[in-house]
Amino acid sequence: MRVFNCDHCGHLVFFDSVQCVHCGSTLAFLPDALTMAALAPAPQDGAGLWRRMGGRGTAQYSGRLYRLCHNHTEHQACNFAVPANDYDEYCVSCRQTRVLPDLSETANRGRWMQIEAAKRRLFYTLARLGLEPAPGRPGPIFEFLADLPGGPSILTGHRSGTITLNVAEADDDERARRRIALGEPYRTLIGHLRHESGHFYWDQLVRDGGRLEAFRSMFGDESQDYTAALDAHYAKGNDVGDWAERHVSAYAAAHPWEDWAETWAHYLHMIDLLETSASYRTEITVPGIYGAQRSFALDPFTKPAPDFDTMLLQLVPLTLLLNSLTRSLGQPDAYPFALAGEALDKLRFVHDMVREAANRPAVPAAATATAPLPKAAAAPESPGVPAPASAPIAKKSIKKIAN
Repeated sequence: MRVFNCDHCGHLVFFDSVQCVHCGSTLAFLPDALTMAALAPAPQDGAGLWRRMGGRGTAQYSGRLYRLCHNHTEHQACNFAVPANDYDEYCVSCRQTRVLPDLSETANRGRWMQIEAAKRRLFYTLARLGLEPAPGRPGPIFEFLADLPGGPSILTGHRSGTITLNVAEADDDERARRRIALGEPYRTLIGHLRHESGHFYWDQLVRDGGRLEAFRSMFGDESQDYTAALDAHYAKGNDVGDWAERHVSAYAAAHPWEDWAETWAHYLHMIDLLETSASYRTEITVPGIYGAQRSFALDPFTKPAPDFDTMLLQLVPLTLLLNSLTRSLGQPDAYPFALAGEALDKLRFVHDMVREAANRPAVPAAATATAPLPKAAAAPESPGVPAPASAPIAKKSIKKIAN
């Protein structure tokens, strides 16, 4: 994620900022321009309207009017703006969320806000890659649910274009408990959302994009029994065998669908790390007995776009520095991965498919879509899902604490 500068004073601001700490200007992210902007109230143009503060004749001035997302004005839970000619009161990210837990429970409200913040980051990266919703190319729908007393556990997963996330994943202690129980080196909200978005885009790019045979030659036959494959994977416990040469994670070895989703998520990790380092103009010198190797961070969205091998060369020294910094603070490695062999080939496959999709005109999705089930079992279908432009449903639910 790149950093930004305030339109009004030029001070450094960030993707999740709502106010410039230097000049006090109101800040919002403009999804139509994919940038942060300082906004000034424009009541003369209509109630609740704002105008970007860049002066006429500057690169920042567009003359466009905006409203703040309803989740900002109602809950202080979003910093995206909505163009004034878009009559949906929710921003393009929040309107993708269709089901919420009971927000009258204070803990659920905090969990929901954390998840939405991670989802906005996912939206940004997908938009920069040219994959966010466009005419003829729908985006995923999100349901954020909490466990109910006596009911089945909500399982994070994807089904038929809907991504379900158990809001307990927003609790650091619960997420750490699950990570340790499953023997995972990494478990985050953004990681979950990137992984599940991979299942959604498998439907869009592989199945509906006519790339099944190419996928199978790289990842394997996805038609094998999914539930049986996951049962076999979990039955092994932490003894999952030799997977590192062929997969980005141990879980990726469970089934070709999961291999794709884990690889997809890792590709988004890679893109975000490179964009962040490039925005800080990072230069890294790695010492060695044969002389120092110097690396300059390269923006993955620069024109012309860098190829996969170039990005990989930039990623390796960056992750060495990143892990060294976190170890110096007594923290585990921020990037606990070692990529090799076929895992790199799969990442290159995802890279090539993303680049191809970004250059391809949008086409209507298949009318009858099936998708991989979530981990271990299907997430429950949500009854009565309204049209995409409507507000999210709030479902009353109470978190069940697992022992």
